[in-house]
Amino acid sequence: MLLEIIVQDAVDARMAEEHGANRLELVTAMTEGGLTPSYGIIKDVVQAVSIPVHVMIRPHGYSFIYSEEDKRVILEDIKVCKDLGATGIVFGSLTESGEIDEAFLDIVIAAADGMKITFHRAIDEAKDIIEAYKTLQKYSDSIQTVLTSGGAPKALEGVENLKEMIALANEKPSPVVMPGSGLSHNNIVEIHEKVHATEYHFGSAVRINGKFSEPINGNTISTIKQILG
Repeated sequence: MLLEIIVQDAVDARMAEEHGANRLELVTAMTEGGLTPSYGIIKDVVQAVSIPVHVMIRPHGYSFIYSEEDKRVILEDIKVCKDLGATGIVFGSLTESGEIDEAFLDIVIAAADGMKITFHRAIDEAKDIIEAYKTLQKYSDSIQTVLTSGGAPKALEGVENLKEMIALANEKPSPVVMPGSGLSHNNIVEIHEKVHATEYHFGSAVRINGKFSEPINGNTISTIKQILG
C-alpha cells in the first residue's frame, strides 16, 4: 500500500518520510489548491529525503485550462524540476470543452523526459470523468498515477466513480487510480473497503488541527500506515 503525503517544505518532507510516507507531493499555496513551489524549496526537499518527490506543476489556481503563456511557464517549471532531481511531476490540463488536453499532454510528457507523472485532480472537473480516465489509459506508458476524488468534492462522495475507474484500471495497463481529498485516519477504512485502491493521498488530515498552516502530525501518518497495513 502506497501512502502519498502533501508537503510544503523540507521540514514537512523529513517528518513525513520518518513516519512512513512512501512518496511526497510537493506544493505551495494550498489555499489556491496547490501551486508550483519555488526553485529553492524544490531543491531543499529533494535533498532532504530519500523517498520520491513529485512536484506540483500548476502556475495559478484560476482553472485547468491554460493559455500559451501558462504553457511556456509550465514547460520551464518541468525543466527546473528535472534539473533539481525531482522524481516526478503532478500535472493536469483540460480543454475548453472539459476534456483532457491531449495536445498539451503530449508536449508535457516529452518535456518530462522519463520523469514520473501524476495527472492530478483536474480530472475531477472534466465533463465526463470516466471518459477522461479512459483517455488517460492511452498514456499508461507515460502517466503512472491519476489523483482523483471521483469527481466529487471529497473522495468518500465520489466512491462510485472511483470504483468504476479502478475496475477499468484492472482490465488493462493503466495509470493507478489514487483517491485523494478528504481522506483521514477516521474514514480510510470505510473508503478502502469500498474501492480497494493501492495508493492513497493525504493532505490536511495529517496536520495538527487539520490545517495546512500547522505542522505535519507524524503520529497520524503512522496511524494510517498501521490501519492500511
